Amino acid sequence: MINESAISLKQLRALVAINEHGSLTAAAESLGLTPPAVSTQLKLLEENLGTRLVMRGNDGKTSLTTAGQEVLRSTQQIESTLTNCYEKVKSIRLGKVGYIAIGVVSTGKYFAPRLVAGFQRANPEIQVGLRIGNREEIISQVMDGAVDVAIMGRPPRAPVVTAEILGPHPHVIIAPPGHRLATGRDVSPDDLLEETFLTREPGSGTRILMERLLDRLGEGRPYKTVSVGTNETIKQAVMAELGIAFISGHTVAHELEDGRLVQIKAPGVPITRQWFLMHRRDMPLTAVTEKFRQFIVEQKGSYLPKLPE
Repeated sequence: MINESAISLKQLRALVAINEHGSLTAAAESLGLTPPAVSTQLKLLEENLGTRLVMRGNDGKTSLTTAGQEVLRSTQQIESTLTNCYEKVKSIRLGKVGYIAIGVVSTGKYFAPRLVAGFQRANPEIQVGLRIGNREEIISQVMDGAVDVAIMGRPPRAPVVTAEILGPHPHVIIAPPGHRLATGRDVSPDDLLEETFLTREPGSGTRILMERLLDRLGEGRPYKTVSVGTNETIKQAVMAELGIAFISGHTVAHELEDGRLVQIKAPGVPITRQWFLMHRRDMPLTAVTEKFRQFIVEQKGSYLPKLPE
């Protein structure tokens, strides 16, 4: 009866060494063991398999039985599988393979896919999950550990994170070409607050920044807002002359460049914040996450859209 649970790598490797070197003494020397130790491992293996594995000739040399040759082939396959496993583990440890989940606030979708594509070209064995959401949603995913790192604006107070600056993030007021406030000069707060502001949903970082700006400029004066939902819808609505908008400059760089939208100048605008790469401080970075961190930091913000002068 075969006692498979008692078979060990040490026993199998003793058989391999005996086959390679032709004697117990030579096998023991190659393994750094004594001949009695190798003999014991062979004896245990034969007992566990219930059959003779090695024959000893009159000349003192050893050879494998038919059963021994089968065990040898299987052992070689085991060693090959283990070597492959070791290499894979080494690659994971060095950050060459693996998976990373990246959370990005909605405004970042205008550059994050290009950034991720560049990372994957440089690291084809690493899989990337890209999750887009508003500020509250991304903070929740960071808190829950659903993403390894996040790209967003102002770091949250909770959870406690480690944050690195990636580059400037300007916010501008946009209007359709020919708008009455598109004079090239700073407009007054009174004129500005007479307009209807098209804005994102509650929880959006851009909306929070807009409300702070308008509350400061108007000193508490009420103003009209219409929640539109997405940056793309806001851009289309502004071009359709449904209102003006305070928006991330990185979402409208192309439209400003080709003249489909124009900037309105107002006191304190543009407002420039920063993009941050962050992760929970109590969750150490994996090798894969550290590789992504190094990749994005080394880009020095070159992937960020450029606003026209």
